[in-house]
Amino acid sequence: MFSLFRRHLKPSALGLAATGAVIAAVAVPTAPARAQITVFDRTNYTQNLLTAARSLQQINNQIQSLQNQATMLLNQAKNLSRVSFPELQQLNQQLQQIDHLMGEAQTIDFHVSGLDQQFNQLFPQSLTQALPASQQVQAARSRLDAAMNAYRQTMRVQAQVAENVQSDASLLQTLAGRSEDAEGALQATQTTNQLLALSAKQQLQIQNLMAAQYRAEATEAARRAQAEIDGRLATRKFLGSGAAYPSR
Repeated sequence: MFSLFRRHLKPSALGLAATGAVIAAVAVPTAPARAQITVFDRTNYTQNLLTAARSLQQINNQIQSLQNQATMLLNQAKNLSRVSFPELQQLNQQLQQIDHLMGEAQTIDFHVSGLDQQFNQLFPQSLTQALPASQQVQAARSRLDAAMNAYRQTMRVQAQVAENVQSDASLLQTLAGRSEDAEGALQATQTTNQLLALSAKQQLQIQNLMAAQYRAEATEAARRAQAEIDGRLATRKFLGSGAAYPSR
């Protein structure tokens, strides 16, 4: 009987145990799953960091190259930039004024073609006999007027040159400042040419002044020489042949 009870008890106990396990499984909540842990790859991180550094260096090199190209273009633009020379017209006008004064020369002008004819007409050195008194006075007056006109013209040229020197001093200061502020090779060359143009203009007006001065001195020297020739001819005419009475 006892063994029969044990046979019936064992399956019942097993069933109760299974039922309790199911109830416990349903009643007790299941614990949440743990999060996955990220694994740090030092080699991969180092490689990525080196790649980023190389990329940044390449970008910096490209930026530096672009900056150098921009600087080169700016320098080329400066080398090609021009500088104005509005004073050139002023220089030409001053030279034209002196040329106009030189063209006002009277009696003996500065043209080679008619110089000999004008000189021989004013200073007839080949005379073999003295002119009448009235003609001598007229000729002497013409030569004196020619000498005075030559000196007058020389003084006018001198006055014009003196006025130009005052304006040249101001222009020289302007050109010197422009040369110091030159940014490129072309501007430096142009300002140098402007200074050379001013120097050439001054040399030209000095040459004109010297020509006028020498012309006046030459005219005066010729007048004195002609006066000496006329005096000798007059003396010869006055003395005659040297015989007071003709021989019989």
